[in-house]
Amino acid sequence: MNVGANPKSRALAAREPRLTEEVGRLGGLHTASAEISILLRACGDLCAAKMEMGGFLQRHYKLLLFVLLIQWTWPSLEPACVNGFYSSRYGRRGPFGSRYIIVDSEGRGHFGSVQAAVDSVRHGNRERVTIEIRPGSYTEKVVVPQSKPYITLQGWGKERTVIEWHNKASDVGPDGQELHTYNTASVTVLANHFSARNITFKNSAPAPLPGMEGWQAASFRISGDKAYFLGCAFIGAQDTLCDDAGRHFFRECYIEGSIDFIFGDGQSLYYKSELHSVAQVFGSVAAQDRRRPYERTGFSFVHCKVTGRGPLYLGRAMGQYSRIVYAYSYFEDIIAGWDDWDHQTSKDGVFFGMYRCYGPGARAARRTSWAHELTPSQAKPFLMKSFVNGWHWIPENFD
Repeated sequence: MNVGANPKSRALAAREPRLTEEVGRLGGLHTASAEISILLRACGDLCAAKMEMGGFLQRHYKLLLFVLLIQWTWPSLEPACVNGFYSSRYGRRGPFGSRYIIVDSEGRGHFGSVQAAVDSVRHGNRERVTIEIRPGSYTEKVVVPQSKPYITLQGWGKERTVIEWHNKASDVGPDGQELHTYNTASVTVLANHFSARNITFKNSAPAPLPGMEGWQAASFRISGDKAYFLGCAFIGAQDTLCDDAGRHFFRECYIEGSIDFIFGDGQSLYYKSELHSVAQVFGSVAAQDRRRPYERTGFSFVHCKVTGRGPLYLGRAMGQYSRIVYAYSYFEDIIAGWDDWDHQTSKDGVFFGMYRCYGPGARAARRTSWAHELTPSQAKPFLMKSFVNGWHWIPENFD
């Protein structure tokens, strides 16, 4: 039978597109309904999560406030930490990048003075800055502030590059007051991680006669931590090198003076260096200012030479627990022994020692009854980089 001829069939065929459209519309509504259902479930989960988070915040709000406080204040903490190894979320880190500056007194460098070069280094410095100082005599007073670590002064040899000034303790400063000893230094370094190579630091103030007061005149003051000196000379008379505070390593240096020409409360190792006396009547090499028995400070002289004029004390007890050791060192025939600085009641606290020292002055050095001839085990802590905790910051090995 011909379907097309059936009116009922024709009516159904005519309605088929509309039925298809209705089914499609219903399918779309079903999909939208499913999506709305999923969205409602997600909103419910989110509300539950927010309620759970609210409970967590309510329970631990003090801890979260502390974390936020650390996060917000972190930028302001970095400059304080940068003086030395600065701390971060990932532990201690050293300097990043490098910068090279040339100082030339004849105008062929970036600057004509050392202080101008130091001034160009930004506060809170994080670069390893090398300042090459070309041959010449630079008559100026230099200060490296605490906020400028990682600076190296590189000379062309201690005979060719000289920085000198002439202040003494009785001189009057800009504030109208006497400078006193610690402010007389031709070069003062307050920053950590400083180093100097192949330079002479000099104070040209005249040498005092015994009994003269106010003539202390330092050529160099080091008050920063982890400082390294190689092939440098320190020239002066009374109080030449102010080894003030911090850990320091002096290698193959020349230090000249008359009375206490190395002094302070540093924790320092002097290696293969010459200690030369220009004393006119009586002199002393070192005056160490350790004041408490638990402090780790002291001076250790290893493979050094003591030369020049005498008689000469090897060390004086500037502090009641002063600590000075000589090991494998050579003494010319100018040694008068040791001096307790009139700390009559604290000789038991003073630690002066020698280990395998030799030369014509060695016998005189052993005459002081309260100085020690050290055993190998007693001497060992003073012979190595570990005396200044130097395994991670002294750049070179030494024999």
